[in-house]
Formats: sequence, C-alpha cells, structure tokens
Amino acid sequence: QVQLVESGGGLVQAGGSLRLSCAASGRRFSGYAMGWFRQAPGKEREFVAGISWSGSSTSVADSVKGRFTISRDNAKNTMYLRMNSLKPEDTAVYYCAESRTTVVVTNKYEYDSWGQGTQVTVSS
Repeated sequence: QVQLVESGGGLVQAGGSLRLSCAASGRRFSGYAMGWFRQAPGKEREFVAGISWSGSSTSVADSVKGRFTISRDNAKNTMYLRMNSLKPEDTAVYYCAESRTTVVVTNKYEYDSWGQGTQVTVSS
C-alpha cells in the first residue's frame, strides 16, 4: 500500500496563495488517479480536485474552479495543489488520496489510501 504525506498548509490572508504537496512512497505512484479532499469542522469530507494516473486529465470542484490547480510529477512521486485567491471558506484540513482507478473520480469512497492531512486556515 502507498503511504501519503501532505505538506504546505498554513495560515494565509484572504486573497493569498499556498501550494500543497503530497509525497508518496511504498510502491509505484503513477499507476492510479489521485485526488485532494478537504474537511472543515462539522462538515463532510468533500472533493476538491482530481488527476488521472498520467496527469493528462483533471477535474476540480465548482467551488474552487479558476482558483485551484492540481498537478503531479510521477518522476518525483509527488502531487500538488496550487491554491490562489484563497477565501475564508477554504479553511479546512486538506487530504490527498489515491484512488482504485486510473481515471479521475470524485467520490471519496473510490479512494482507499489517505494521508494524515494538512491544515489550511484563511483569515479574513
């Protein structure tokens, strides 16, 4: 099973930017689609962005479209989430996850490996 470790979270003012990273280890990274999810206090974990195994196909949630960009570097076993124009409502713990498929999926139940999460806090 793959091990996933997120980094890059922190405290930022509204309108600012952050780049999250997800480093994978344990076995071949490039074989499966990956995704970013987030969970705010008292809310369900929600899909943020996903990327296919090759990186050629991506999907982002409507709430972050035009502001967040997902990418991956299979040679470095790392996935990224670039977050621009951050809003207070983006505050959450962000998780990276590996799916059971090669294509992008948005359903969290299609993902079976998860990182521990990184906190992103956006102040107004």
